[in-house]
Amino acid sequence: MSSQNKTQPTTKSVEDFISAISEEQKRKDSEVLLQMMGEVTNEPPTMWGESIIGFGTYHYKYKSGREGDWFLTGFSPRKNALTLYLLCDLSNDSLSFEGLGKYKLGKGCLYIKKLSDVSIPVLKKLIVDAVDFTKKYGYA
Repeated sequence: MSSQNKTQPTTKSVEDFISAISEEQKRKDSEVLLQMMGEVTNEPPTMWGESIIGFGTYHYKYKSGREGDWFLTGFSPRKNALTLYLLCDLSNDSLSFEGLGKYKLGKGCLYIKKLSDVSIPVLKKLIVDAVDFTKKYGYA
């Protein structure tokens, strides 16, 4: 039961996308995340859909039989917050948000208004832990 995700990798330029961000702080924060996620994954950034920057890929298969490909980690500089995609289940015990700072959690997303609201070392460890977990277990 393989059905394609609506959001797929594209050949659009990540650099053009980031340079087009009108809000200076969000653009600078995006450049920091671009660098950090690139270092953590050792993968080049790829545009997924219109507004998500993803790094690497992995294949997932749910118990329901649904399967597909997704990026290891990524982010999107949305209007209200920087949206970071870490794991499908952020309540996973392998992730610790202790000491991170100001953030909100969604189903599979971490929302940060601006990077100065959080501890960069804690954020980087969260990204490392999420990528390591995904590489080790995938998501089933």
